[in-house]
Amino acid sequence: MGAPLGQRIVDRLNWLDPIAEKLQPKVKEAVGKGEEKGGTPVRNALDGTYLGTPLHPALSDVPVGSWTAALVFDAVDLVSGSKAARNAADGALAVGVVGGFLAAAVGYSDWRYLSGGSRRMGMAHALVNGGGIALSTISLGLRATGRRNAGRLAFLAGYSLTGVGAHLGGELSYGYGLRVNRNVFEWAGPVEFTPVLRESDLSDSELRRVEIDGEDGKVGILLSRAQGGKVCAISATCNHFSGPLERGDREGDTVICPWHKSRFDLCSGEAIDGPAVFPQSRYHTRVHDGNIEIKAAAENVQKKVR
Repeated sequence: MGAPLGQRIVDRLNWLDPIAEKLQPKVKEAVGKGEEKGGTPVRNALDGTYLGTPLHPALSDVPVGSWTAALVFDAVDLVSGSKAARNAADGALAVGVVGGFLAAAVGYSDWRYLSGGSRRMGMAHALVNGGGIALSTISLGLRATGRRNAGRLAFLAGYSLTGVGAHLGGELSYGYGLRVNRNVFEWAGPVEFTPVLRESDLSDSELRRVEIDGEDGKVGILLSRAQGGKVCAISATCNHFSGPLERGDREGDTVICPWHKSRFDLCSGEAIDGPAVFPQSRYHTRVHDGNIEIKAAAENVQKKVR
């Protein structure tokens, strides 16, 4: 079986690539100001770091739900001539337009790091949804000037485009793995304490990656010492786009991913600054007979994709 229909169509839209190459740096500049310091409140809000999950999927439910309600109320108005249904349709349409613009802004924030096929798919997703928002906005204007039937037709066209855009968004998430937690695809780690390094080999400020092999695979662990001397261990692979955290910058008891500047607590794995929103997998540590030993925290096993 070949690629999905949406993917086959997008693969032919190579004219989107030059547009993306010019637009993406501007989006990065607008969203990522100050990110060399590890994050900003605006960027964290757009990424959904404060929410603990990506913000774009939650916001995209607003226009889809509102426009679906508007479609139903329009149908009731056509059948019954109900003024209440007419007003409800217009109100739901307006809410959808506002939600659509907000979802688009957050979506561009997610798109700023993509490349290759996922970047082109993201551009197609944005253009189709942008057309849907534009037609819905036009529909509001037509309704306001008394051209309700023309407004309904514009809205139906926009709603159809939004459906296509939603499908492309699903391919981005499920086909390309956009904004998923990469750690859940790794082996959860040993369930019993396992020696990984001599304690004397870990300096106070070091970020040390160690690899552990098991029956279910291999996992990279980032070892460090907290400022109080405690040995800490989290996944060495950034859950955002799999960046190598051992190559990142350390600031206090946090590490900043070298790829996209996500910041994590070295002991708890908490995502402090985006674009990452999920915590890193963490591991219990102890020192036994001069060796640093680790075992997987219970939540690692629960989150493991099987």
